[in-house]
Amino acid sequence: MSLVQSTILLVLVLDPFGNVPLVANALKAVPEHRRARVVLRELAIAYAVLVLFLIGGGPLLALLNLSETSLSIAGGVILFLIALRMVFPRGEGLLGDVPDGEPLVVPIAIPLIAGPSALATVIVLASRAPHGVGGGLAALTAAMAVSAVVLLFAERIARRLGKRGTAALERLMGLLLTAIAVELTLSGIERFVAQMPK
Repeated sequence: MSLVQSTILLVLVLDPFGNVPLVANALKAVPEHRRARVVLRELAIAYAVLVLFLIGGGPLLALLNLSETSLSIAGGVILFLIALRMVFPRGEGLLGDVPDGEPLVVPIAIPLIAGPSALATVIVLASRAPHGVGGGLAALTAAMAVSAVVLLFAERIARRLGKRGTAALERLMGLLLTAIAVELTLSGIERFVAQMPK
């Protein structure tokens, strides 16, 4: 997987456009002059968590005696479930109701940005990205930069696109993520079959 492909995959998994209405809703109770700071703080927390999993994912898998094959299949399944909720949204949103007050870690940093699918994806990327962890870190940094730009302007984007435009964009990203999830799962299954004794 190339650096560009890894970055695109992470942007789709982080789903900044799909998070626009959720972030805008989570910031309603926050004073307007603090909103950018809160978003940047949550992005920094999410980035730190993802980097931790990117660097420590391999040793963690070894400690738990898990193979990259099982992680690839599990990551694909999780991505597929998230993608289905993007394509067929529920009334409570992608990850349920967002609590009132100033968010701290939950729900913006975790699970909206650094959710289960993102954590699984960065661990897989650490082994598949060009130049290993360094390539994964470069892809993650680029994807987080895209997320930062989108989420800092979340309220403006939500107003411009409207509910229909935001929903259409989220469904489109969900369709792309579905295809990636299937590819990730099939790749894991293919490696599992190749490892079976003949």
